[in-house]
Amino acid sequence: MPLSSNYLSCAGYELHYTEWGAQHGRTVVAWHGLARTGRDMDELAAHLAARGWRVICPDTLGRGLSQWAREPQTEYRLAFYARLARELFDALELDAVHWVGTSMGGAIGTVAAGGLVEPSLKPRIKSLVLNDNAPELAAPAIARIKAYAGEPPAFDTVRELEAFFRQVYAPYGWLSDAQWRRLTETSTRRLPDGRVTPHYDPAMVRQFDHQPDDYLIWPHYDALQVPVLLLRGAQSDLVLPQAVAQMRTRGPGAAGRLQVIEVPGCGHAPALNVPDQLEAVTAFIEAHAGA
Repeated sequence: MPLSSNYLSCAGYELHYTEWGAQHGRTVVAWHGLARTGRDMDELAAHLAARGWRVICPDTLGRGLSQWAREPQTEYRLAFYARLARELFDALELDAVHWVGTSMGGAIGTVAAGGLVEPSLKPRIKSLVLNDNAPELAAPAIARIKAYAGEPPAFDTVRELEAFFRQVYAPYGWLSDAQWRRLTETSTRRLPDGRVTPHYDPAMVRQFDHQPDDYLIWPHYDALQVPVLLLRGAQSDLVLPQAVAQMRTRGPGAAGRLQVIEVPGCGHAPALNVPDQLEAVTAFIEAHAGA
């Protein structure tokens, strides 16, 4: 099923998003991870669209084809990303949405659905899939991510950049050669000197310096009143078992609305590109489609 490429204005910025299954009435918003783009969601979006869902996959501010922040210290943070989500919902007139978020996208979804910073989003998000994200993240893993994301390398050729992506994103699990090539080509920009580098604003990683507790979001998690599915990569170094245990006793976990699936063969984060992962997400959304 074909996708369309679209742009709209949110919080004074041009935001890019792809859309799948535009003819369908039921909607999923699929939000990517920290240094990635909405095209990471292609397999999931195509899978859902074939089953009667409209799927919106934004590029976050500073990533992919969306504009870069003019005020990195204050705009590369979860509260501002939630504002972008609210303005996207308003522009597209989204009143009932199921949210799937990988890593950072899951944190944005938690903040959005919790309603503490953007109250109008709380009743509009009907379920939440957290793809290897928790309200508290392991500090060593954050340091690892900062190390590769804060100073993105540059290469002479796209094939060299693909080799880099294959190494740094090996924890995603299995991807076909075609999927690795698409991941590379949809997240590449060429520098003035002709070399290629990942397609994001390196300043976005300052979030961890200027907002060091931005991803410590237990109050937002505790405020969730929707069903939650946590997909945890079995080898994840970001979402630790003790964080999952705490999730089971708080917020939606305490209310019996949390489902946890360990994804074998993956670390941080499952690529949402193989049948078992696609069916797990689809089954969860379908189970709560009447919410």
